[in-house]
Amino acid sequence: MAIPRQVHRRLALAALATGAGLPWAVAQAQSATWSGTVALSSQLVDRGLAITPDTAILQAAGSVSLPSGWVFGASASGEIRDLSPLSEAFVQASHYWRLTPDWQFQAGLIYYDYPSRGGGTFNRVEASTNWLYRDVLTLGVTAIEPVGSTSHKLRGAADVGFHWPLPWQFSFSAGAGYAQAQVPYYLTYPNGHRSYGYHGGDRVNSYGYGHVGLIWGQGPWRVELDRMVVDHRMREENLAASPWVATISFTF
Repeated sequence: MAIPRQVHRRLALAALATGAGLPWAVAQAQSATWSGTVALSSQLVDRGLAITPDTAILQAAGSVSLPSGWVFGASASGEIRDLSPLSEAFVQASHYWRLTPDWQFQAGLIYYDYPSRGGGTFNRVEASTNWLYRDVLTLGVTAIEPVGSTSHKLRGAADVGFHWPLPWQFSFSAGAGYAQAQVPYYLTYPNGHRSYGYHGGDRVNSYGYGHVGLIWGQGPWRVELDRMVVDHRMREENLAASPWVATISFTF
């Protein structure tokens, strides 16, 4: 949740595909399809930035895809050591169009809420458009509208994601992007306890990010290990995700 973004974002559609949409087979379903996913991750990450410190993260998501091309989903994530309040929750609606036998176009809206972070400062709405080539390539552009900040200036992000099957149930994934984002940060205190603080509500950073990963899947189970790469400025300010992020998930 590492769509072509991180693992927690993919959980919104309960599909865990590399990119911002459903797997190719699901998009061709002839009846409404309900699905859910539960996952355990080593960190919650959004476009290369740490939403939580390094700690076990429980994630749950559900979605329904309709024959008309509409998909609706919701997700919630929290630190296992302290699930209340949640670290992140969001709801999403999107629509898919078949352009050719190999290409699809997707447009969607998603609302993010951070109950435990900054009194709503980082809540936002995103409008995205994505072009998907089967389960292999995803190209996406996103407009970001802050709803909890004193500044409502529109921001943006662009992403590309790649996924390729390998032998023995493995697959390779990679992604890269560039974003304008309002970013939280966390501090490490002498006793080792980590908590979050904020540079006010209007701080905006433009930065690049990416990942390469190895995925193993068997039936409803999926294990993913991602190597995260983030602009050095973000890492110097302790804003970046950990170099390695692992996730195990079960889809039903």
